[in-house]
Amino acid sequence: MKIGAKVGLLAAVALAALAPARPALAHAVGVSSGEYRVDGRILYGDLGMAGRELAGWLPAVDADHDGAVDAAEMAAGRDAVARALLAGLTVTADGQPCAGSVDRAWASEGDGGAIFQVHYTCAAAAGRLTLAAPMLAALGPGHRHLARVFRDGRPQARVLDRAHQVWTLDGGRAAGASWSTAWSMLKLGVEHILTGADHLVFLLGLILVGGRPRALIGVVTAFTLAHSITLALAALGIFAPSPRLVEPAIALSIAYVGVENLFYLPREPWEGSRSLPRWTSLSEAQLRPRADFRKRWRITFPFGLIHGFGFAGALRQIALPRAQVPVALVSFNLGVELGQLAVLALALPLTLAARRAPWFGDRGVRALSVAIAVGGGALFVARLFAR
Repeated sequence: MKIGAKVGLLAAVALAALAPARPALAHAVGVSSGEYRVDGRILYGDLGMAGRELAGWLPAVDADHDGAVDAAEMAAGRDAVARALLAGLTVTADGQPCAGSVDRAWASEGDGGAIFQVHYTCAAAAGRLTLAAPMLAALGPGHRHLARVFRDGRPQARVLDRAHQVWTLDGGRAAGASWSTAWSMLKLGVEHILTGADHLVFLLGLILVGGRPRALIGVVTAFTLAHSITLALAALGIFAPSPRLVEPAIALSIAYVGVENLFYLPREPWEGSRSLPRWTSLSEAQLRPRADFRKRWRITFPFGLIHGFGFAGALRQIALPRAQVPVALVSFNLGVELGQLAVLALALPLTLAARRAPWFGDRGVRALSVAIAVGGGALFVARLFAR
């Protein structure tokens, strides 16, 4: 393959990676939550999910077809939402169906979540209570419902998915710590980073120009520490800027890293090669990168803070009960870190090995950096003007 074709292919790969990161779908997660309380023969429930999940489940409710459900659309489509919810989430007591009702349904404009309050009235207080969620078959393949039931003041927790839509509580001893929730959120964190094209392209941009291992570790550590801080701040409700600010800022960080990479390239095109042409007479200063890679953590730290707010948006949209937030936060963040380490463990050796090739060490890195900058800029404009 000729050098020009290789460079074109690399540029296409970087741009294609950003293509799926549509503004309307940025950082959506396939999770809903439910906190249920048994009071005699009535079961009360508080449920939450991302508005984008609701729009995908009930597209007729999304009147403006923007991939989300706002307050006006929720009010107009309340009856349709109520019918779907009661058909998609059923309760039986000792084998007898309980009559369900949706008391309230509203959209949270701040974080794009959809929240519901429901109750189910049974013929008598149940010894054996069954919660079924057939709605999981209509939601995304990986969607999970994080359910927690309080009965006699004792909590029991379970994660439901397509393969496990039914949960039967026999009134026995309550479950201990919610290990199923923790495990599910850990897997969700891994999936979130592996399917988050914008975060992955940002990481690619960080390691693309290489550098000494110590400097690379410093860059990645700064990014990890920063997004862990803001993920905690937002998920715990301490501080969280609007997604309308965060999402364009994430795209802008990608564009910036692509542009900045050009300043870390050597002053001469052949410095990335394994050897210099015999006729060259370059000074040591000419062979140095144009910027000091060891200081790059200073910019990746603030960008990491921005990406952390993007990660947190995934948790805030599903309106987790406050009692579930600490476990979900720690597990989700750990999953993000494991996914990030897995990506770096694969990408970093490949990138460093590729940089030893004469065509990649300069032209390939330059083309990819330009593609990352252009793709990030296009994503910034799309998110900035997204509804």
